[in-house]
Amino acid sequence: MERTRELLVNMGPQHPSTHGVLRLMVKLDGEQVTWCEPDVGYLHRCFEKLSEQKTYPQVIPYTDRTDYLAALLNEQCYVEAVEKLFGDAIQVPERALYIRVLMAELQRITSHLLALGSMAMDLGAVTPFLYCWRDREKIYSIFERITGGRMLYNYLRIGGVRNDLPEGIIGTPQDGEDKSDKTIWGFINYFDSYVYPEWDALVTGNRIFQYRTKGIGVLTPEQAVAYSASGAVLRGSGVKWDLRKNLPYSIYDRLEFDIPVGQNGDCFDRWWVRQEEMLQSSRIVKQCLQWLAENPGPVMAPKVPRVLKPPKGEVYHRIEGARGEVACYVVSDGSANPYKVKWRSPAFTHLQLMPLLVPGHKIADIIAILGSIDVVLGEVDR
Repeated sequence: MERTRELLVNMGPQHPSTHGVLRLMVKLDGEQVTWCEPDVGYLHRCFEKLSEQKTYPQVIPYTDRTDYLAALLNEQCYVEAVEKLFGDAIQVPERALYIRVLMAELQRITSHLLALGSMAMDLGAVTPFLYCWRDREKIYSIFERITGGRMLYNYLRIGGVRNDLPEGIIGTPQDGEDKSDKTIWGFINYFDSYVYPEWDALVTGNRIFQYRTKGIGVLTPEQAVAYSASGAVLRGSGVKWDLRKNLPYSIYDRLEFDIPVGQNGDCFDRWWVRQEEMLQSSRIVKQCLQWLAENPGPVMAPKVPRVLKPPKGEVYHRIEGARGEVACYVVSDGSANPYKVKWRSPAFTHLQLMPLLVPGHKIADIIAILGSIDVVLGEVDR
């Protein structure tokens, strides 16, 4: 009888910086992976059950803490879902809609910066991670002036946003690097002229990085669709699907931007799509800034009751989050508390790709594949 050479090993969950607290069970034949299974449940937030015990506005801070790297996008999904329950009773002011999209796209840039920086560090490149931290801090300084928080915000409201943009925070199209942490125009101009070209030259064009990522963890378009992939994971496989374009919500149908797609569905393409999406987010932010500078107005719907009791019913709302499709299903029984909140998180969906993508690769490739699907365990164990 032939003896098996397979060895069962565990990766994690003891190291908290591996994209969250995650355990990967792996079978090895030498250094080649023959089987992989993710084991979740080490960072449970109990978000969905807690929401049943809170009023509708009280749920908003909990959405921040699911995907804590894209908190404003989670807030947007939830508040727009609740606004759907109210129908025409709550009319969000146009200025508030533009502020929401402005903040969402800036948040998308911060999230992608960390996704790219952490993946580069996973593969041994420490400098890009330090650069990503430097540039995220600039946006966080702007967020702090607007919302009072750097990472968790509780800024969006059912009916609008908590407060208007502070005076001077928009800046002027002439602002440059010296104002990159003080005005939004300053950061966007700094990003376009310095940050994006630096990432492209330092990492994307690096031959070592390309060798570590090209042809690794290939996900075909058919597999991506079958596994309900979304976001950069889906578009990296060449599927041109973005909810902001295909099923527009908020004011995205008024804005001009492109949908980057990959060609081979490997780790490199998923990296490249996120890099290009940051540039498209920059385009969206500029359009929002131009509109906001010329159109003052209220940022909260008039006559929103202090105690929100939506009519009985149910609603499903989805948006294009930083990691893919974020969706919220809310059931109202007519009381001040949601009867049911169900959260659709892309990271949880994408983790099921690990048993598909990892076998046949080496141990070191596991890290590249995990980094390329960009999971945040706070929304996996929601």
